[in-house]
Amino acid sequence: MMPGFLGSYQQFRKQYEGPIIKNQDEQAQDDLKRLVQPFMLRRVKKDVLNDLPMKNEQVFLTPMVGKQESLYQARAQRLIRQIQKQNDEEFQQNKLAVLAEITRLRELCCSPQLLDRGYSGPSGKIKATMNLIKDEMADNHKILLFSQFTSALAILKEKLANAGIKYFVIEGKTKKEDRLQFVDEFNSYDQPAVFLISLKAGGTGLNLTSADVVIHFDPWWNIAAENQATDRAHRIGQKNNVTIYKMIAQNTIEEKIVEMQQKKAALANSILSGNELANAVINKETLLNILK
Repeated sequence: MMPGFLGSYQQFRKQYEGPIIKNQDEQAQDDLKRLVQPFMLRRVKKDVLNDLPMKNEQVFLTPMVGKQESLYQARAQRLIRQIQKQNDEEFQQNKLAVLAEITRLRELCCSPQLLDRGYSGPSGKIKATMNLIKDEMADNHKILLFSQFTSALAILKEKLANAGIKYFVIEGKTKKEDRLQFVDEFNSYDQPAVFLISLKAGGTGLNLTSADVVIHFDPWWNIAAENQATDRAHRIGQKNNVTIYKMIAQNTIEEKIVEMQQKKAALANSILSGNELANAVINKETLLNILK
């Protein structure tokens, strides 16, 4: 709209992004807010839709169990040593490999089975999630469960089937016409049930207001994506209060992701009144802080 209004990207990073993200510089925040505020239109759902039921969000910390914890710690420490040995140039060259390894750590937080289908040991998060599902269904609730990992959904499908629990699934491979059919079937089903949904495949565009419990099985860096997924249930047509559970593996990278979400949300709100600030560049220091 106004090219150059905030300078070049390099200038913006130096004057605003760096000081705000790294140092929580309040003066830089105020300066940026003053510049952009005349162009911002804030539309908050709770202000527009006053009659929308309340939502209650809870972070559900799940301890790792058995071999899962030792597998995670060994992999995390190996990655920390690898990053520490690299200078800044080497880190930039190997960043994609490092980020891929972080994804594997996040998979371990869900269950070692995501990396090794032959793993037969327990997963603290799987166990806690199944117990939570059973408790909520006993209270006659219908549940949406989101995950970024289709391999995690596959494990949960098997667990639900073995427990005799009715479930529906939408993944990336699910055809559009089938998605609409599954949504209609879930909404018209008059008993407690679980809808397993891939975050990227079904996090937007679905109306699932027959559910009033949302479970985020694993956290995503961008909290806006999680909020959009939650809004599949918390939207016009919802008659009940909505409970949101974030399943977080204790003492792992997942806790750090939640911390980052909260900091970014607070930062974005202070500057852009709810609109997300441009993502900070992931650097060596940031990744080490996430892993420790």
